[in-house]
Amino acid sequence: MAGRRILSLWFPRLAADRVRRRRGDALPGPLAVVGDRAGAQVLVSLSVEAEAVGLALGQPLRDATAICPDLLTMPADPPGEAQFLASLRRWAGQFSPWVAEEPPAGLMIDLSGAAHLYGGEAGVLARVAEECEGMGLTVRAAIADTPGMAWGLARYAQAGVAPVRSGDAIDQEARATRSRAAKRRGWERGGGPPRPVPAKGAEAAMIAPPGQSHAALADLPLAALRLTPDTVERLMRLGLRRVGDIMGIPRAALARRFGADTLRRLDQAMGLEPEPLSPARPPMHFAVRLTLPDPIGLRSDVEAALDRLLPPFCDKLRAKGRGVRRLQLQAFRADGGVAAVEVGLARAADSPDRIRPLLHLKLDQIDAGFGIDCLRLEALATEALSTLQHRGQIEVTASAMANRPEGVVPSGQALEDLIGRIGARLGTEAVLRLHPAESHVPAKSAQLLMAAWSVAHQGRWPAPSAPRPLTLFRPEPVEAPQIEAAQTPDLPARFRWRRRDFALRMAAGPERLQPEWWLDDPDWRGGARDYWRVEVEGGERLWLFYGRGGAVTDQWYCEGVFS
Repeated sequence: MAGRRILSLWFPRLAADRVRRRRGDALPGPLAVVGDRAGAQVLVSLSVEAEAVGLALGQPLRDATAICPDLLTMPADPPGEAQFLASLRRWAGQFSPWVAEEPPAGLMIDLSGAAHLYGGEAGVLARVAEECEGMGLTVRAAIADTPGMAWGLARYAQAGVAPVRSGDAIDQEARATRSRAAKRRGWERGGGPPRPVPAKGAEAAMIAPPGQSHAALADLPLAALRLTPDTVERLMRLGLRRVGDIMGIPRAALARRFGADTLRRLDQAMGLEPEPLSPARPPMHFAVRLTLPDPIGLRSDVEAALDRLLPPFCDKLRAKGRGVRRLQLQAFRADGGVAAVEVGLARAADSPDRIRPLLHLKLDQIDAGFGIDCLRLEALATEALSTLQHRGQIEVTASAMANRPEGVVPSGQALEDLIGRIGARLGTEAVLRLHPAESHVPAKSAQLLMAAWSVAHQGRWPAPSAPRPLTLFRPEPVEAPQIEAAQTPDLPARFRWRRRDFALRMAAGPERLQPEWWLDDPDWRGGARDYWRVEVEGGERLWLFYGRGGAVTDQWYCEGVFS
């Protein structure tokens, strides 16, 4: 670890500062970002003005509004805050290429060999403070030998911790003891663990001299070691409140009593155990564009431009082993407008021949206006694409014996292309396929899946124990002569269904189906059903059963029609 220097940046008001940046001066006065914690609305981020009036993080919203009636609140947006932190990571790339995110509001930067570019470590901190002030962000920064030490210093070094009332009966101790105890901080006198508080000025930056790990960590609270709150609380019950208090404890006893993670965090902060930084990998981006010398407006010209865009676009996909599932074509018009269309594929593809037909189906939706100056093709969603094995002599011979030409597209790929073309017209979500389900209940024997995001069932469809109707629907009442509930029902010779009278000609059955006892299905609470396949004099074939209890009352029902 010799020569390694780590910069930790902590943005304690990230959510509130983000709202201020987005709304500008439209939100004057105290501001609080409200989030949901265990079903309660609490404050998760505060502005400087909100903290000045006495509000605190984790405070219930109703208590905060009672203290400050003029408090402006905004709901928390974790995805937006994560995206904002990612943009700050890209900004921090100017100091070093090794930048890692520390969610929800921190960055870790490996400054080894790069601080001299800004006049030393003090110059780096000055540059960070200047640029963050220009962006309207509150930041605390620390530079140390290890990520763990830098993390703790950025959040707890010289933090203004509010005094907490002690519970150790200090009034009963001697005068000399009381005079020494009065100078101790709240978390050292028996109070709860300290909470990091944003600081200003010189307190917002900290530089730990190289090789001074013990001196830099000894006076910090135990929470600076990134321990769990439960572990910190257990240590504080024994009177161990500072990092220096556990440095002299035998290692075996510390690991046995408080877990190996406590020892590991201490070793990482001290530099005894390596802790590498893993910078975030840049997201894979696949896009190509074609700038035209003169505006175009004919469909044939757009198709010719697509023929030039698709080959390099697919080459980029193949270079990364990816296939596109959804892509967007943007047409930049001469009047400054942009027309865009999106298409989705049933299976990831990296071939122009499979993408081109889908785009051609959408070209009519592009309004060329006074002409198109530029075309841009971008992949919105991609997937890993496994390479296909080259066909050997055995496969070629089998194809020839099956009288299938070499250029014919396999049936599976042809089905996927068909799904893609239908989805381009009706929408990908509108194309569905049936897949067998593990249930003996006829209405649950198949499930509907989106064809573009599912795989067709391989093999034979599970055969039922008896023929099933071609059309199934929810049970519909059948008017038939009433019978006593205790009697075994017989098929009625005549019945009425859907305002039509039917006369029984022949019947087959019964087929008894039991309910799924492990599921609470209201339609099957009455017990078993006896199904009959009946044919009436008009030639229609129906599927009848007699229902008892549950959602169906004691009478006959029709649930399906045979072909």
